[in-house]
Amino acid sequence: MSAARAVAASFAVSMAASVALVVVYFAGGQPQLEGVLLALALGGMGLGIVLWGTELVDAPEETEERTPAPATPARDTLELGALTRRRLLVRLLGGAAGVLAGALAIPALSLGPTPGQSLFRTKWRAGARVVDAFDRPLKPSDLPLEGVTTAFPEGLAGEPDSQTLVVRVDPDLLELPEGRSEWAPNGCVGYSKICTHAGCPVGLYRAEAHELLCPCHQSTFDVLRGAEPLFGPAARPLPQLPLGLDDEGYLVARGDFSEPVGPSFWNMTGGDE
Repeated sequence: MSAARAVAASFAVSMAASVALVVVYFAGGQPQLEGVLLALALGGMGLGIVLWGTELVDAPEETEERTPAPATPARDTLELGALTRRRLLVRLLGGAAGVLAGALAIPALSLGPTPGQSLFRTKWRAGARVVDAFDRPLKPSDLPLEGVTTAFPEGLAGEPDSQTLVVRVDPDLLELPEGRSEWAPNGCVGYSKICTHAGCPVGLYRAEAHELLCPCHQSTFDVLRGAEPLFGPAARPLPQLPLGLDDEGYLVARGDFSEPVGPSFWNMTGGDE
């Protein structure tokens, strides 16, 4: 086989392997086969370039001094076959490189979708009933005074980012931030269970002090005053869930949390928290 044919065959193998890799990926994928095809695509491209450089590129000419000969009219000669061969190889190289670039984009596709606004919103929506871990709707009377339970949107029990601590306190003791006076029907207040420091679950309630405690780093939050941090490394309050009552007396959400849930670094955009 001539060097030109070997180069053309290498580029053709690279192109075919790249196309096959894309087809296999979108057909469901098979990691071992994808690895073999990627190796053929890269190997064929590399072998073709090496052969072209070593076999088809003319080496520099060296000349020795000699007695000048009588001048003759200069004539440029170019073999038509060499020109055609070079065009073919350039086109094959371009095609193989283009298809290979598409195949190399597959790992980026495998990273999955970008999070978008998923870190800024939860599954709570206006009108969603508040349910316990067994998807049972809750009324204020289901909680004793100073009682606490982990709640979720109806039909989404166990949803990690939506888990909410609902605490029932004496309504006369509440000193919620401005604009939240209607968010705690019958003294039922709801706060995100995800600590704003490192994302640990806030799982302890000190009834006498009306404090929620994160056991990971001891961050402590004031239930009566909008879950403002009282102690520990947490710098942000626990986001509050606006609660109300439906026509049957069940607790419902008035909307999503007052601000994004979770650690502050989840909510950083452009350097702002």
